[in-house]
Amino acid sequence: MTKFRLAHLGLVMAAIGFTAAAPIAGFSSVAYAAETVRAEIGKPLQEAQKLAAAGKNKEALAKLKETDAVGGKTANETYLIERTRASAAVAAGDNDAAAKAFETVINSGKLSPAESAKFSEALAGIYYRAKDYPKAVTWFQRVLKDNPSNTSAHEYIVQILYTSGKYAEAAKELQASKNLSENQLGMLANIQLKQNDKVGYVQTLEKLAGSYPKTSYWADLLNRVSGKPGFSSTLSLDVLRLRLVNGLLTKPSEYMEMAQLSLQAGNPAEANKIIDQGYKKNILGTGSDAARHQRLKDLAAKTQAEFDAKAAAAEAEAVKAKDADALANLGYGLVSAGKADKGLALFDQAVKLGSAKNPEAVKLHYGIAQNIAGKKAAALNTLKSVKGTDGTADLARYWTLNINHPM
Repeated sequence: MTKFRLAHLGLVMAAIGFTAAAPIAGFSSVAYAAETVRAEIGKPLQEAQKLAAAGKNKEALAKLKETDAVGGKTANETYLIERTRASAAVAAGDNDAAAKAFETVINSGKLSPAESAKFSEALAGIYYRAKDYPKAVTWFQRVLKDNPSNTSAHEYIVQILYTSGKYAEAAKELQASKNLSENQLGMLANIQLKQNDKVGYVQTLEKLAGSYPKTSYWADLLNRVSGKPGFSSTLSLDVLRLRLVNGLLTKPSEYMEMAQLSLQAGNPAEANKIIDQGYKKNILGTGSDAARHQRLKDLAAKTQAEFDAKAAAAEAEAVKAKDADALANLGYGLVSAGKADKGLALFDQAVKLGSAKNPEAVKLHYGIAQNIAGKKAAALNTLKSVKGTDGTADLARYWTLNINHPM
């Protein structure tokens, strides 16, 4: 009986993406040079391989049908036929034929563990593209069983659960994972919105803002913290500070409001910086309200001169009275004016006194001031200690996110 040697069975598929099949390594001509088949199998098989290599995959599939008519095939003959069919069927877009061929090849026992994993992933991808989601999940789960760290397989499973409307299951899969990608966090956030899980949504939004900082995430996060029940209106300036550093102030009214709040807080240096930034960006000093902008600028400059003239006396009075609020306000003003050492020393006294109207807000401002002064480690340590249910703890956490992952 004549035998045919099979020199090469190339099987290369596109690299796996979020909507494509997995890669399959090509057969080595050396590893399989000794494999032999009967002539009635070998001849059409070789012709099918040549057709596939020339890009004539439908013709290759038609040629392989000649082997289907041959009875008594050995396990090896079946394996070689189906492996060739798998390659041609995928290239031809025949998902049904490809899936059947892949299953036969995987179950043949002839694949190495590494190849078996790749074939399983490819088969799962075929079922996914065919929208046979139950079988796709089954095979992706098999992939994960063999390789728990396969992130692509996990993403497929979550995507399938999500598009199938199984939100609770999809959320469970996502929450069980560590180091979620931006897309995965976004999917989890969408699920939580659909489930009206406001607490979970904000937690996910914080992860997005911290790990993948974008203005859209920060805008949503800061809008939600401002509208949170129990949020103190006295922290409005602190929200604007976060909006400023994250590039969210874009209107003249926003710059005007922040500068005015800074002046009211006894921090003219901060007000001047805000106004100067508004002018440099041509947000202030133009349009019908240009005169108002100029009046505010003049007021801020005048207030700064008065602050400088009275700073020593104000410090002495606050120290003598052990007025934690006055010490903290003066300290912030000095840090903003570039006098970090003196300002932080006053802040330190205010925190140690612990007698401020809102001690947690004082610690929040201390942490922000330390960051302004370039003392990142100290700032993070201080912010970590901030408690409170009026928004102070939330804002301290957001400053931590911003310091570690600035826009």
